[in-house]
Amino acid sequence: MVLETERLILRRFNINDLDDFFEYAKIEEIGLNAGWIPHSSKEDTSLILNMFINDKNTFAIVYKNNNKVIGSISLSRDKLRTTTNSKSLGYVLSKKYWGKGIMTEVVKKILEYAFLNLNLDIISVSHFTDNIASKKVIIKNGFIYEGTLRNSFLLYNGKIKDKCIYSLTKLEYIDFKRRQYA
Repeated sequence: MVLETERLILRRFNINDLDDFFEYAKIEEIGLNAGWIPHSSKEDTSLILNMFINDKNTFAIVYKNNNKVIGSISLSRDKLRTTTNSKSLGYVLSKKYWGKGIMTEVVKKILEYAFLNLNLDIISVSHFTDNIASKKVIIKNGFIYEGTLRNSFLLYNGKIKDKCIYSLTKLEYIDFKRRQYA
């Protein structure tokens, strides 16, 4: 499955993405915002890359201007909702591309795919309380704030973070899209 926006291509990862992936995955701030340990070697990145290659729900974000992988987005099992047709959205973007509206564009496309092609009923997403940029992406895409899970995530550096939880149902998505074009 390949998805496309004005500036981006969303596609499956492949072995040739190793250098681009490592370039952003080694940045500490990226790991802290995403909740994972920054990669210390290409071997670390290669292990994760192989998991991504085998995961049909994880997409590489490719910037059309330079054909470079600049991040990833995935729809994974929703650990908080086990009785509905749901997925949890997760994403990460190279710091070099922050502040350009790229992730808002990517999430918009993934929501369209998830609700219209996968026929999901609800999608959840979260961010750490101090990740304001991610909060803006979530709000711009119509997600509804559900609450904050306090002391809910232990980072690799020993710090405990609070997570803000949001969701969007298929009906809310359709209504949000309708209001955008009204």
